[in-house]
Amino acid sequence: MTHSEVEVSDFQPTDQAAVRWLILVGLGEHWGRIDETLNPGLDDIGATYGHGRTIVVRRGEDIVATGTVVPRDPSTAEILRMSVAADHRRYGLGRLVVEELLRTARGWGATAVVLETSTHWKEVVSFYRACGFAITHREAGSFGEDTWFRREL
Repeated sequence: MTHSEVEVSDFQPTDQAAVRWLILVGLGEHWGRIDETLNPGLDDIGATYGHGRTIVVRRGEDIVATGTVVPRDPSTAEILRMSVAADHRRYGLGRLVVEELLRTARGWGATAVVLETSTHWKEVVSFYRACGFAITHREAGSFGEDTWFRREL
């Protein structure tokens, strides 16, 4: 699969169900189950993250990747809610999403982007490091240890 086979666009309200499910399935793969009650912010993505930008990657009619960036302060943005469908991983779609979200943050005037993930998700930690993010610290989270990253723009 090449990037010419996919389309990147801004999240639309009609994407709500598909994006919510894509994210929940990704979380379920890591945690071994899907608990829809743990992520109430996904019930209305437009309202929850409307102060930022959520993008979707489509292959044909299917949404196969998504990610969100929100401003944290005038110089820092945060990437959240990244997910790539399992059967579309290893084709560069995650990196495509990250690069688009970094472009958005730069456009806002941010000079750095931060993000966090669960420390035990080793492949996700490796992915963000490969995208140029540096680990800044680890801290106890609600479901175990979290790893925080930062990338200067």
